[in-house]
Amino acid sequence: MTACTGGRTARFCTEVAGLLVFGYGNPSRGDDALGPLFLEALQERLASSRRAGIEFLQDFQLQIEHALDLAGRDRVLFVDAHFGCPPPFRFERITPQRDDSYTSHAVSPQALLEVYRHINGEEPPPTYLLSIRGERFGLGESLSREAALNLESALRFAEALVGDPPGAAWEILGR
Repeated sequence: MTACTGGRTARFCTEVAGLLVFGYGNPSRGDDALGPLFLEALQERLASSRRAGIEFLQDFQLQIEHALDLAGRDRVLFVDAHFGCPPPFRFERITPQRDDSYTSHAVSPQALLEVYRHINGEEPPPTYLLSIRGERFGLGESLSREAALNLESALRFAEALVGDPPGAAWEILGR
């Protein structure tokens, strides 16, 4: 896939992978590390299978600039820790939605999709959120036992999901 940004006078195009897996969270805040830990573990697990067409991106939080990372993708998977979701995880398709976070330092995945829509004048790629249940988010805490078990369940789920071609399973499970 090729993604292009810029206006009429200056256009920059780059090759991008069809699937972007974006894990975010703060590794110094206990179970908030689930997003980055998920990303690292999934990369290791998929390395032996040499699956092409996947790009992995990690950050502490989503920012409006990340809307540029969505361009040219077939689909996007955001992964984050959540206290409010049922254990072990929740997987859902998300859509653009303007909320108050688009004006703050960190934005929600839905607001990021709305930013994408606004700057590109088109709908974002099909996007999903994998919320992994966390229990403890205090500064300096380690990963809780419960979160580690939830992480393992989410990884097994994602390995099977990523192995599925775009379409059926993503749509059915993302409802």
